[in-house]
Amino acid sequence: MTRLTLDQANQIITAALQQSAASGYKPMAVVVLDDAGHLKAAQRQDGASMFRIDVATGKAWAAVGMDASSRTLAQRAKDNPNFFVTLASTAQGRFLPQTGAVLIRDADGAILGAVGASGGTGDEDEAICIAGVHAAGLVHG
Repeated sequence: MTRLTLDQANQIITAALQQSAASGYKPMAVVVLDDAGHLKAAQRQDGASMFRIDVATGKAWAAVGMDASSRTLAQRAKDNPNFFVTLASTAQGRFLPQTGAVLIRDADGAILGAVGASGGTGDEDEAICIAGVHAAGLVHG
């Protein structure tokens, strides 16, 4: 089974933050988790608020935990709010179904982990995550 490497995680973060800067977004934090939801790498740009790492982690943790992008989870939460409130409680606050995280997959579609970002709009956060995944030669999901 393929595993997400630290080098790949760092490539994802570097490219995501480069995309953010090129797009003129506010200071961001980007977090990469492995397929078990464990921290692989994280960075917070100068000027990003103290909550950014926690929010990015919550988005990525939800994505990898539910095998779905956080955009998909946000929609599901609108359709079934009681279930998602229960999930958040069960996860002791680590579960954040808000747009801004995508799954990281290998070429065969196996989930390697997730990347989450925080600092911009959900669409901006998601866009830099996708850019980072692609820059590392991986597939987003």
